[in-house]
Amino acid sequence: MAEAVVEERQLLKQLRWYDGFVISLATPGFLLGSLGYSVGDLGGWGSVLLWGISAALAFFIMTLYSEMAAMFPDKPGGFPLYAHEGWRKHLALVGPVATFGYWLGWSVVLSFLGIFIGQIVQGAWFPGEPAGTPIDPDNNYFKLLDVGVGLPHLIAAGLIIGVWLFNVNGVRVGVRFGYLAGALLMIPLFCFMLLPFLNGDFSSSNLTWGSLDGTAGAGDEATSLSTWEVIRLSIVWLWIMSWSSWGVDTCATFAPEYKDTVNDTRLALRSACIFTFVVYILLPLGLVGGVGEETVGAFDYVGALNQLTGSEGLTDFFVVVICASFIISMNTATADGGRALYGIARDHMTIKELYHLNQHHVPARAMTIDMVLNLCFVFLIGNLFGVLAASNIGYVLAHFFAITGFILLRRDRPNWPRPIHLGAVWVPIAYVLAAIVAVFTVIGVGWFQTSAGGYGGTKEKVIGFSVLAISILLFFYRRLVQDRQPVRLREDAPTMPDARQQALFDEATRPVA
Repeated sequence: MAEAVVEERQLLKQLRWYDGFVISLATPGFLLGSLGYSVGDLGGWGSVLLWGISAALAFFIMTLYSEMAAMFPDKPGGFPLYAHEGWRKHLALVGPVATFGYWLGWSVVLSFLGIFIGQIVQGAWFPGEPAGTPIDPDNNYFKLLDVGVGLPHLIAAGLIIGVWLFNVNGVRVGVRFGYLAGALLMIPLFCFMLLPFLNGDFSSSNLTWGSLDGTAGAGDEATSLSTWEVIRLSIVWLWIMSWSSWGVDTCATFAPEYKDTVNDTRLALRSACIFTFVVYILLPLGLVGGVGEETVGAFDYVGALNQLTGSEGLTDFFVVVICASFIISMNTATADGGRALYGIARDHMTIKELYHLNQHHVPARAMTIDMVLNLCFVFLIGNLFGVLAASNIGYVLAHFFAITGFILLRRDRPNWPRPIHLGAVWVPIAYVLAAIVAVFTVIGVGWFQTSAGGYGGTKEKVIGFSVLAISILLFFYRRLVQDRQPVRLREDAPTMPDARQQALFDEATRPVA
């Protein structure tokens, strides 16, 4: 079997572009995990508009990443590693900050969606069991710190361990599971996106503009919003939506494992972006138009399926298919986050213990860190959506560094081999995208506590920035203690591959059967 040369034990080139597309099927689960919150703030029409804009931006951003993925085909870990290559000549700290920010953004998905699945299962099949935090903190099996542990927490823990077991046993095991869960995912997608139009349930009267019409609340409690408050809320939501709609970047994370790195990476990113764009417009439009904002705002997706199909007898089956859509997202998060940590350790930017592949040629140590961290989140932190928003601080910042990294690579390494070479117009497009992401970051970080009823604040911001600070400390530890080298904030960056790099480049870009 052909191999992508990276160390004594190597990542295997086993995937085709359609495998990458299946891995990216995590994005509908991400949408469903946040849709209710967005509908509560933005209404149905506002959600359709902003989710669509966010998914459209993903297409342009991922196009930039396709060029950089082909420039560095031997690098696992995705776009944070491209950010490092672009910035290392100017500020070496960007690499670890971008990668750890990216990793936490993916990692928190496990605990967030795990508890979400647990709540669905507990409500549908075990209503008499304790729900625990955050639904009913006083109704629990036991307490850990301030968290009341209920059945959803135990289910989440089992799922986190389960997807970890899938992934540490090889990339094909995780991908095969992805195909199975992806097939089940098509059922709720059809029901949410198309069935309301086919069975006559869709009504435009079910959709409103929420707070975007200049009012917050309803009835006697309604208050007017200024133009700035409406704009600010829209930008905050576009910032929050980034963790979901831009999740198609996972296709680039697996670049060294595609049989044809250049073409498979490009096709995987392109197909994932198109699919996500269609889903992120039609799903909120069809679902909210079919069952109303109240049902979606309550995250009652099982009830929505019952209503749209007119069948109460299929409730148990609907619970399974809804849970499958979230489990595929958890599966992708485990695989993606582990490779990000492995890739940064490979490039000497964090502790070398993470630069390790197990006997199945996957970064099991990094995945294990993901698992342990998320078990801690499940049992020790109550407001997981707030933590998810906190993780978005580093995730969106990583995108900013990668987009500007594209600009820097065009300027600093004009002659570097580019199997995918975008036209000159993409440089000004990159400048525009960088400016947009910068605005998202400033407004999003500054005011994310104003959305979804105010789910986060100072504590969540401290968590987000603390992870970035820890990444810098680990970078210093790797360079000073483990590598016994001086820390250079500006590194020498080659303008062309040397003989060794060229050999790696040729090996990585050579298609295999």
